[in-house]
Amino acid sequence: MLMKYQQILEEIHKEVVPLLGDGKVADYIPELAKVDPGKFGIYLLFLNEEAYYIGDAHEKFSIQSISKVFMLALTVAHLGEKVYERVNVEPSGDPFNSLVQLEYECGIPRNPFINSGALVITDLMISHLNNPKEELLSFIRELVGQEDICYNETIAASEKACGFKNAAMVNLMKSFGNIKNDVEEVLDLYFDFCSIEMNCNELARAFRVFANHGKGVIDAKRYITESQFKRMTAIMQTCGFYDEAGEFAFRVGLPGKSGVGGGIAAILPGEYSIVVWSPGLNPKGNSLAGMKALELFTTKTGTSIF
Repeated sequence: MLMKYQQILEEIHKEVVPLLGDGKVADYIPELAKVDPGKFGIYLLFLNEEAYYIGDAHEKFSIQSISKVFMLALTVAHLGEKVYERVNVEPSGDPFNSLVQLEYECGIPRNPFINSGALVITDLMISHLNNPKEELLSFIRELVGQEDICYNETIAASEKACGFKNAAMVNLMKSFGNIKNDVEEVLDLYFDFCSIEMNCNELARAFRVFANHGKGVIDAKRYITESQFKRMTAIMQTCGFYDEAGEFAFRVGLPGKSGVGGGIAAILPGEYSIVVWSPGLNPKGNSLAGMKALELFTTKTGTSIF
């Protein structure tokens, strides 16, 4: 039987509308506090170019921690397994900005998708790329296939103005010798990375490369190796949703990454990428309606990695 994906997205939209007022936007970042919590969009993109969407799927938002997937992909493409000498690959089980765990484990972050891990990745990028700020943006633009993907300087400045815990993490890791570059340079670049703005359509196109085992769909260009894809996908599955990764695996069953801007990008390898955006967050920092929408999608379509 032919799956009616557009009808399924419309059903999901109706079912999650009551949740749109229940989540809380990330108001600890002043610029994100201004976002309308009633926004909601989904974009579903298959490897064969079929696409379905609903709601605010073409409105740009701050991707925040979803950028950590692109940061890791670009870094492992350059450095390979050496990346994992500086950052581990275990779920944290603690909040994404925990200092206690970082000190207990001698400045080695649990994984690349918590803040401390992404700060180490940022440090690696500074050490090994000629112009990491421009190279990451070029990398994402190439994955999407368009040039109007940009940083939001206002959001980056807003994050820097209140990024005290991130500053504490960098300095703590510096004291353990796991940050090699200037602390302020690492922080500035990290906040830039988090400020990237994309919409559901653009994120789905970028993540389709990961759904296609690390290579382009149209030109078959390989961005990461099969081995690197396998490891990155495993980290997305086990560490991509802060300390709620187990719940996401249990309810949704797809590898992916969330961000406190309300976005969630996920993939079914070999099949599709799907992105949902709803700015209202649950207490763990994941999109409340977004998680429910993806749970409904994999339930209604019978698709997951399990």
